[in-house]
Amino acid sequence: MSNVRTPDQQFAHYVKVAIVLFICCFSYFIMADIYVPLTPQARVYHKVTQITPRISGEIIEVAVHNNETVSKGQLLLQIDPRPYQLAVQNAELALAQVQQQNLQLDAEIEVIQADLLAAHAQLNEQTKLQQRSERLVSDNSISIQEIDRINASVVTANAQVQSLKAKLHAARIKRGSGNEHNVALQQAKNLLEQAKLELSYTQVVAPHDGIVSNLQIMPGTFAKAGTALTSLVGQELDLAADFREKSLYYAEVGSQALVTFDALPGQIFSAHIREFSAGISEGQLNANGNLVQVENSSRWVRDAQRLRVYLRLNDEPEQLLSSGARATVQILPDNGPGALMARGQIRLISWMHYIY
Repeated sequence: MSNVRTPDQQFAHYVKVAIVLFICCFSYFIMADIYVPLTPQARVYHKVTQITPRISGEIIEVAVHNNETVSKGQLLLQIDPRPYQLAVQNAELALAQVQQQNLQLDAEIEVIQADLLAAHAQLNEQTKLQQRSERLVSDNSISIQEIDRINASVVTANAQVQSLKAKLHAARIKRGSGNEHNVALQQAKNLLEQAKLELSYTQVVAPHDGIVSNLQIMPGTFAKAGTALTSLVGQELDLAADFREKSLYYAEVGSQALVTFDALPGQIFSAHIREFSAGISEGQLNANGNLVQVENSSRWVRDAQRLRVYLRLNDEPEQLLSSGARATVQILPDNGPGALMARGQIRLISWMHYIY
């Protein structure tokens, strides 16, 4: 009868057991948080590209469906090309007109060159006549009036030569030394290339492989340049996990980790740390001209700060996980007992995903 415990003794025994269990669990939590860190705050991310047309126009064809897998360069949308086809035709006509104007300039240059040769011949003739008249002055064989007329003719012929030279120079500048230096021709060619480029933009194609998401348009919708119409979700998986600061004390780039996804209960995938985030939004100071804003908290124990870690899966799941899918990440320590403890933790959580 002496071994029978009284109710008070049994209660005291249970209290001692509870205290021991609490101390053991608390100690395990403290040690595990530093040496075998684990976080359920992890998500899957896929690179998302907003499909934005570069030109405006009416959509005449939607070539894909929502959540359809597409390849790089595959047609997504067709914008009405007729206005841009007319723009190409107008640019071609403008180019042809400039080329015709250049031919006219070439002809004008040839005419001016011929006139310049004639003017040089006329100047030479008047110059020789002036020289002969100067020899006749001493013999009084020519009148003063005739001499003045000959001198005026020489001046006029010389002025005609200079005028034609100036016209020839101006015509050559306007024409350019060749097609590559002709400003009007280059502008016309650039306008044609721009028109062709805009015509090519009427076909909106996939910039990379991925899945079309949030497609809410149909033929007849007016597309505005610079306004997103749908999204293209890339198939490459990125994993971001938020750990408490002290949990990353022993973590470094290349550290091995284990990952379990809520969508794939019971399955564990190996990964490694790819990089650490340089900071978080709360650590960014904006130069807005206002005074500093301090953090005020009446709590004795504040919330632990979390930092973001980016991981790369060593073996990706066969099933494509949606962007935003939740995951749990366990960093593996280098020592054997710690690694065994970490594997046990992540295995238990992966089984618990069958329940919640």
